[in-house]
Amino acid sequence: MMIQGLQRLSLLDYPGKVACTVFTAGCDFRCPFCHNASLVLPGEIGKPEMDESTFFAFLASRKGKIDGVCISGGEPLLQADIADFIRKVRGMGFSVKLDTNGSFPGKLRDLAGEGLLDYVAMDIKNSLARYAETVGIKGYGTKAVEESAGFLLSGTLPFEFRTTVVHEFHDEDSFRAIGEWIRGNEHYYLQQFVDSGDLVERGLHGADIPAMNRYKEVVSAYVPKVELRGMKV
Repeated sequence: MMIQGLQRLSLLDYPGKVACTVFTAGCDFRCPFCHNASLVLPGEIGKPEMDESTFFAFLASRKGKIDGVCISGGEPLLQADIADFIRKVRGMGFSVKLDTNGSFPGKLRDLAGEGLLDYVAMDIKNSLARYAETVGIKGYGTKAVEESAGFLLSGTLPFEFRTTVVHEFHDEDSFRAIGEWIRGNEHYYLQQFVDSGDLVERGLHGADIPAMNRYKEVVSAYVPKVELRGMKV
């Protein structure tokens, strides 16, 4: 595992649990608004920040203090040895949350089928019609993300869908189409984009509060529980 970062304590990343968050290197998307450019762009990725033995020594020291491990990125499913990594984490008694962009449905199904995942958060980048521009890949086909979303909607394991809302990429039509796509989902989160200073591209803006509330209202016609996250004035 290319462990490129570790948040030693989080009360927010894993709903209902005290957790640490592991950040892996590499991603197959190039979302212009990505706030982890140093984990995504090949020219920015440095040497691993932490080797596995150091991480597992840390995890052993946190027994009884944290409940779970959130594996984020980048895109964690790019890691060839992610299944072995998760087996070790679970073998130590910790639950596992996976953050994914949904582009590897086969790997997602395999991990779930082996009982290695306790919770999944999948990014819904935009309406299917606007996916390519939003993930920064011209001509991107949405078959994989549709398959991953369909798998999660089948109710195999607890999950959430979430969208980072960017003024330049989202509007009411976007969320009306997203609502149609994920109809049947119980929980959906809209996250206001904030410029972290470590972006793939510059010049982007978060949707303002009135827009966020409008988008919430639009999607609420399709999803029973829609919540706003990371709201700034």
